[in-house]
Amino acid sequence: MAAPAMVALDAVLGEKIANPPMTGQAPALISIQKVSKTFLAVSGARIEALQQVSLEIPEGKFISLLGPSGCGKSTLLRIVAGLERATAGAVRIGGSEVTGPNAGVGMVFQRAVLFPWWTVLENVLLATRIQSLDARLMRSRAQELISLMGLGGFENSYPRELSGGMQQRAAIARALLHDPSVLLMDEPFGALDAMTRERMDVELQSLWEARRKTVIFVTHSIPEAVFLADRVVVFSQRPATIAGIVDVDLPRPRTIGMLDSAQLGDYTRACRELLGSASSSL
Repeated sequence: MAAPAMVALDAVLGEKIANPPMTGQAPALISIQKVSKTFLAVSGARIEALQQVSLEIPEGKFISLLGPSGCGKSTLLRIVAGLERATAGAVRIGGSEVTGPNAGVGMVFQRAVLFPWWTVLENVLLATRIQSLDARLMRSRAQELISLMGLGGFENSYPRELSGGMQQRAAIARALLHDPSVLLMDEPFGALDAMTRERMDVELQSLWEARRKTVIFVTHSIPEAVFLADRVVVFSQRPATIAGIVDVDLPRPRTIGMLDSAQLGDYTRACRELLGSASSSL
């Protein structure tokens, strides 16, 4: 990152901009250490998605990953989830290296991906079919999560009978069924209309405050990233490196009205400055 851009950001937010890797007072639950990822295209060309990404994420924090489309944010999320292998570097969760899917991690994708022939309750209970979980206990927990997500009364409804926002609530409940310590969210509200998206952001914040999971949330929306997060990690264009990190010091619970506040606007401008600085340095 160029020094002039850093000075401009410091003038706006003082010490709230940090150079990567990110550190916190609490010990890191997730440690991403010099992770790089290169894909081999059908043509034989090598496509570098991530380049030496390092990040330390303390337990219980809500982290937004923000960057241009196609810059590698989702790839990093899949590596943390154990769904992709890094070309170089390592990811550790709770001190253990991630080598494959981890029962301590839940993931919500860009679309709900609910099985259309299953009811909401059956979809939420998916983990009981693929993990050795107590079916009776999980059924009780599924009912609790369905109620928590505002889907009470829709347990026996099918996905086609739900709105897009309701389907995503069911997907979040499914990801939380086995009580993971980490929740990974890959732009889960991107396909929703603006009003529904804002409402889902508020609901997700309430859920996070109730459960205090460690969340990594991928988004292309600067206001959404700031509204939800304790920290916004801003990525450069591909191959992704960390352009900078913005610590968000806004009171919780946050309301939709805060989206128009001057203070949130300061943070969104800081993120835009980082995105612009990263683009101009390429």
